Formats: sequence, structure tokens, C-alpha cells
Amino acid sequence: MNYIHSTGLNQRTVARKKLSETEPVLNARPGLPRRSWSIAWLLGLGVLVNYFDRVNLSVSHDALFTAFGISNITFGYLSGAYNWTYALCQLPIGVLLDKFGVRRIGRISTFIWSLASFGAAISPGIPSLFAARLTLGVGEAPTFPANAKAIGSWFPSRARSFATSIFDAAAKFSSAMGVPLLGIVLLKIGWRWSFALTGFISFGYFLLFWRVYRDPDEDASLSDMERKYIAVGDAAPGAMEEVIQQPSSLTYLIRQRKVIGLALGFGSYNYVFYLLLTWLPSYLSMALHIDLLHSFLYTSLPWLVATAGDLVVGGWLVDALIRRGWNVNLVRQVVLIGGTTCGLGILGAARAHSAQEALFWISVSIGGLSAAAPVGWSVPSLIATRNNVGRVGGILNFSNQISGIAAPVLTGYLVTATHSFAWAFRASAIYLVIGIAAYIFLLGRIEPPETRRAIAGAIS
Repeated sequence: MNYIHSTGLNQRTVARKKLSETEPVLNARPGLPRRSWSIAWLLGLGVLVNYFDRVNLSVSHDALFTAFGISNITFGYLSGAYNWTYALCQLPIGVLLDKFGVRRIGRISTFIWSLASFGAAISPGIPSLFAARLTLGVGEAPTFPANAKAIGSWFPSRARSFATSIFDAAAKFSSAMGVPLLGIVLLKIGWRWSFALTGFISFGYFLLFWRVYRDPDEDASLSDMERKYIAVGDAAPGAMEEVIQQPSSLTYLIRQRKVIGLALGFGSYNYVFYLLLTWLPSYLSMALHIDLLHSFLYTSLPWLVATAGDLVVGGWLVDALIRRGWNVNLVRQVVLIGGTTCGLGILGAARAHSAQEALFWISVSIGGLSAAAPVGWSVPSLIATRNNVGRVGGILNFSNQISGIAAPVLTGYLVTATHSFAWAFRASAIYLVIGIAAYIFLLGRIEPPETRRAIAGAIS
């Protein structure tokens, strides 16, 4: 896979100049500006808000059954509807992000997803509820590719894991906090008000994002030294990135071994994630006969474990080990593959006979997968040049959303056919085994394979 294109003698001249320009920055080591962390927390808040919108439907399962008489199969399709448009938008969104930037696309997307939440609240029937969920998928489609691109712009590579874990952990914490909160709203004043509440929260975030987010080159609060430090990080080779990058076509990128390996591996993670996101409260109430309120409360436990694994292992620990001089590639590979392997704990839930046993194995599974997730989301900015990060992020999230579509729908069919969740969990474990193999044999080293040779050629 060749993301790097040498342009011969002229490139070498530019490379030498670039290295000499970055030398004072590297020697000064001003550290990351506070503004970088403000952006990371802003992105995390956005994910927290848009996952309120996503989990709202899983909380409303029984209420929708009462209101519209839907079956488990219909609920599975309704749960996956959001992902249909989300998936279709991923490849064009990557191109649009690389062309127009995070700021413009982010403003449009946050406004659309706010409208979609209000649309769900006033839906008179299942067709209009489907329409609202499809619109939500369009609005939220740029979120993760945009966040990956924004973190790549605001943080040097050695500091991206914890920054990435902030927005990725927000997806888990949103379920831990959102399911019981929205569940209580639903039980007290109705499912329509739970959707309206997320609409108001989403619109508030739209206004905040409009006011706060800027790319580093647009942000007047940054000094020139801080801006250069963000661009080149802690090592001179990082200064080469902008010099030797060139955008590649989607058809070229989608054929690359590393991109295929990342898409398969992360797709397997997202299958389990969406299975639990859409069906966990129903599993606890249907399979283990827990009343609805307690199923909302119990749902929080695995997601709190997932939040901790995401922040502590996938974020803080990875960056801490890299700062201490551990092998960068090895650290990321161990966390990525090891965390995904922990995901196989979902098999324990397939044979659980009590809430405690089920929650233990589900926590092991989603906790391990969540530890791997920040590394996975940082990979596009590590294996692709800056002008290709949006495209690779779009390809990655397209694979994710195919899994997001399949998980609730297939689960609905399996539960209806077998009157059990056992095969639904086994199917996810099979996919995880495929994903682990893809990480090992296709993704391999987490770096552009031609980077070192291109750099060597540019400065020789």
C-alpha cells in the first residue's frame, strides 16, 4: 500500500527546508496548548449528545410495542434504519471532510440531527418514525470521521490515543447515563418527551459547536509556535508528513490491505457494540425476566466498565507507555488485538442464567472492545496522509455501519426464531474471530508501510 508518492529532487529540497523550519519548534517543546484539550472535550460532548439520540429507541422498545404494536423483527429494522443512511453517507462524507473541513460539515450535521430528534418526537406512526431515524443517520454520519480528522489536526500522533478516547468513551458513557435517564423520562411522561428532550439537548450542542470549533490554522488563539508544534509533534519525521502527502482516490484506498484489515476488525467491534446498544435492555427484560426499570438501571453497568476501559486503557495507558519509550507499534497492536479478543466474552452471556453472570460477561466483552476502540479510531490518521484521513475514516465508518445495520436486524430474526439470545451472541463472536484475524494478517504494523522509505528518499 503506497500512500506516499515521491516527487524526486524537488521534494527533497522542500523536505530539507521543512526540517530546518521545524527544528526550533522541536527544540522549544512548548507542549500541547490548552485549546487542543478544549477541542477534544467539545468533540466528546458531541458524541455524548448524539448517542442520547441513538439509545433513545432501545429504551422505547416496550412503549413502541404498546403504541404501534410492532414485532421484534420490525423493531430490529427500526433500530438499524439509522445506520442505513449513516452507512450510505460515509464514503462521500470522507471526501467532503477532506474538501470542506470539520468546521463546515460539523455545523450542518449537528443541525440536521437536532431536527431528526424532534421529528421522532412528533411521529404519528412507524413510517414517520422510520423517516426520522433515517434523517438522524444523515445528520450524525460525519461525527466519527470528523472527530478522527479533528484529533489528527489538533494533536501530534504520540498524543492522539487519550484525545481519541475522550470522544469514543463518550459513546459508552452516553449509554450508561442515557439509558436510565431517558428510561425514567419515558416511564414518567412518555416516550415522545424522551425524544423531545434529546432534540433540545442536540440543538444546544449545535449552538455550542458553531461558536467554539475551529481548525488549528483558523484559530486566532494559537501562537505560531503552538500551531507548528501541533503539526510536527515530538519527532522530526513527523514534519515530513505534510510534505510527502497526496490525496488518493476512494477506489485506490478501499483496495489497500491495511484499510481492508482495519475495516473488518473494527466492523466486528461495531457489530457487538450495536447489538448491545439496541438490544441490551430488551435482553435483560425478555431473557432474564428483569422488570423494565431495573433493566434500564442494570444496563448502565457494562457501559460504565466500557467507559473506564476506553479512557484508562485505550487512552491514558497507551499514550503513557508511548511517552516512556515503549515500541509504538507494539503497544497499539497489543491493545487493539487484545481488547478485541476480550470481546469474545460475549459467549459467556450466551449461556448465562442470572443477571449477575450476564452482566459480568457483557462487561468483559464491551470493556475489552472499548479499550481497543481509541486505538482503532486513531489508525486512519496513522496509516494515511493528512489529505486521506477523512477518506480512510469514511471507509472505516462505512464498514462499522454495515455492522450497525446487520446487528439489530439479525438479532431480531434470531431471537424470533430461537426464542433466545444465545445464537445472537454466538454470531457476534464468530465475527470477532474474523476481525482479530484481519488485524493480525491484514492491518499488521500501524503505519504507512512506505513512510520510512519515502522519508529516507526525501532527505538523502
